[in-house]
Amino acid sequence: MIMNAKISGGVVGLAATVWLALFPSSAKAQSADRERGSVYIGTFITDRNTSARVDSDAGNPGTDVDLEGDLGLKASTSVVRAGGDFWISRRQRLDLSYFDLSRNASRTIDKTINFDDRTYPINTVVSTHNQMTITKLDYTFAFLTRDNWFFGVDAGLYVMKLGLSLNAPTRGTFSTQSLTAPLPVVGFRGEYGINDRWTLRGSFQWFGVDLTDVSGHFTDTYAGVDRRFGKRFSVGLAYDTVGLNIDVSKTEHLKGSLDWGYNGWLLYFKTDFGGGVSKR
Repeated sequence: MIMNAKISGGVVGLAATVWLALFPSSAKAQSADRERGSVYIGTFITDRNTSARVDSDAGNPGTDVDLEGDLGLKASTSVVRAGGDFWISRRQRLDLSYFDLSRNASRTIDKTINFDDRTYPINTVVSTHNQMTITKLDYTFAFLTRDNWFFGVDAGLYVMKLGLSLNAPTRGTFSTQSLTAPLPVVGFRGEYGINDRWTLRGSFQWFGVDLTDVSGHFTDTYAGVDRRFGKRFSVGLAYDTVGLNIDVSKTEHLKGSLDWGYNGWLLYFKTDFGGGVSKR
């Protein structure tokens, strides 16, 4: 199975922009114990441009397909994204998030497509389902921590469930390919409370492997800012961009490569809970 993605846009220096535009250099953060945890829910607006190719079991190459241009899948989608964090101690934290980027479309194709031992001739009506769910679980050890900021190392799992199905009801043909990829990731995570209202947040995660039959890398970069109102509530804006590249030369079930990614803006509402985390 071979999939390729080209991602438009990039991180735009969100944290630096907010600092320069909204806050004077003399601003001081208010000292306060950190809350035990938080949960958030928001709208994640993503931008994707994806091409895919699925080879036959006999090794014959499939057709390079533009999922948006050839199959009619939406390039930009808005989905619900939810998650939260919990401080086990002042230096140890768990993060969990989940979102579903799946898409469906149906259109008359304008070229012949070879996909997974099936042929879909030109002018055939093809229904497409592109499954994509993301679950992230992270553990952070904050080796640098103060009342209003922390910086630490991060390790966790980035679990992706990917699938691509093509169906031509008038021809009685159906084909599908799927992949579940639990990637172990490492990186850095940090937060900085500018004052008692505004907080900057960011993280970077990476995965890499270089073995005889498998090689590849993965990156996830996140930057955001939120504003507190009341004692425990906040609204925020963040930018998240992800890229994945894996080459598989020989396995029992898969031979090929995967180039995939997404980027988008997250507008969210967050609420804190629990008492202050111990300073010890």
